[in-house]
Amino acid sequence: MWTKGWRDKVWAQLDRPWDVIVIGGGITGAGIFSEAARVGLRVLLVEARDFGCGTSSRSSKLVHGGLRYLKNAQLKVTMESVGERERLLEEGRGLIQPLGFVYASFKGDKIPPWVFGAALAIYDVLGLKWGHKRYDNEGILHLAPHLTAANLNSGYRYFDAQTDDARLTLRIIREGVAGGGTALNYAPVTGLLRQRNGQVCGVRLSDQAPESQGRTVEAQAGVVINATGAWADELRQQIGGGERLRQLRGSHLVFAAQRFPLTRAISYAHPTDQRPVLAIPWEGVTLFGTTDVDHETAQLHDPGMSGRELDYLLTGLRYAFPELELGPADVVSTFAGIRPVINTGKADPSKESREHVLWREEGLLTVAGGKLTTFRVMAHDALNRVRRELPGQPVFRERDRVLEEPADPGSLADALQPGMRVRLGGRYGQDLPGLLAAAAANELTFIGDSISQWAELRWAARAEGVVHLEDLLLRRVRLGLLLPRGGQDHLATIRAIVQPELGWDDVRWQQEEGAYRQLWQQRYYLPNMNSL
Repeated sequence: MWTKGWRDKVWAQLDRPWDVIVIGGGITGAGIFSEAARVGLRVLLVEARDFGCGTSSRSSKLVHGGLRYLKNAQLKVTMESVGERERLLEEGRGLIQPLGFVYASFKGDKIPPWVFGAALAIYDVLGLKWGHKRYDNEGILHLAPHLTAANLNSGYRYFDAQTDDARLTLRIIREGVAGGGTALNYAPVTGLLRQRNGQVCGVRLSDQAPESQGRTVEAQAGVVINATGAWADELRQQIGGGERLRQLRGSHLVFAAQRFPLTRAISYAHPTDQRPVLAIPWEGVTLFGTTDVDHETAQLHDPGMSGRELDYLLTGLRYAFPELELGPADVVSTFAGIRPVINTGKADPSKESREHVLWREEGLLTVAGGKLTTFRVMAHDALNRVRRELPGQPVFRERDRVLEEPADPGSLADALQPGMRVRLGGRYGQDLPGLLAAAAANELTFIGDSISQWAELRWAARAEGVVHLEDLLLRRVRLGLLLPRGGQDHLATIRAIVQPELGWDDVRWQQEEGAYRQLWQQRYYLPNMNSL
């Protein structure tokens, strides 16, 4: 699946009739695609750039019930999220993991501790498990020893979950492909096809892969679904739709775990505006975020953190963790993503609803809003909306698994520690035996100080639809976030492993390496810094 020559094979069959075309390869489109393939529909997913390259690789990595949304009375999205979190924890072991949290309350916070405690009680009831507990200052400092004791005003322990968002998105897409669907990256929609009555009936695609030679095709379908996230309004405008989405940017800082050590996530109110901020242990590093500001530039691809956001996050860090003396020099990487939320005109962007909505306009179904945790709910809602137009009017059953059982690798996994076997099984699912069989000698070892393995690079290059080096290092294997300089110090070894798998000549490799270095410096490092 997605081995050498796969794009040519896919392009050769795109002009056949489809039951469903899904536009957008983020978590929302992935969920719709996978659920459609599960019931045997002829489904095509197309993504303008790489799978998961937008918001779905730039989130806070949380699979959570939306505790913060309770204070905005968004009970529906919280109930859905808690249920989906529990489902994903059960089925996605190794990819979706439980995460302990500490909520630290400080004197002067707008929300008193007892209010947060009441919200946690509701949260636990919705999740059918009682996991929160109140702690005094001494107890909080025991759980989070690097927190400042100054102005601390007790707190709570509670539980949520986390994931690798890009890997989750890719696993769902690959399971959809294994189930009979067709998925293609770097295939932007250049126009919508319409019937004489104006109803959307397909898409016009162009191939943006470097070796494509500019090929184009028209693909027709009974149902076309717009799941393009922050770009949804752009597609809707082709059929006369007005702007309905508000683009909010959230940015994060990444620190080495040795410099910012945590055993659990820590949440508290930012001293400037009382927005919740989070410090999260993830994949051997520590994330800190997030901001919530209007994204007011036209640049939706590869957004970067602004200097104002950097100052905001560092202020929040120094307020709660002054003894660590964290500053710009300690930042390993940064990342920013755009949340497409329904625009209701609220002055405070954090109060905009995170619920998803469906719009049917001129035959085009748009799925907008929502959050990573509820992708399956969104998929079922979208497909049920057009169910009468699908062959056989299939039933989308909630009791079906969200994720397939990982394949048993047998003796191939004998060299792995139990924890690494679980981790790789969660990230690769049915592909785990293939990954282990492809691994060369000494490739089941860690890459630098990361918890990723060299074998993951080989497998991604061989079988995971990599078109550009950034696909490999920012989304398939997250070295661009996890290692200093985005893993550039390891590029020679990476090249030796992946260049033969990708079939790139030396000229192509140099072009890709140069583009990656520039992208990482401009969008995944500190703003306004032009040199390493």
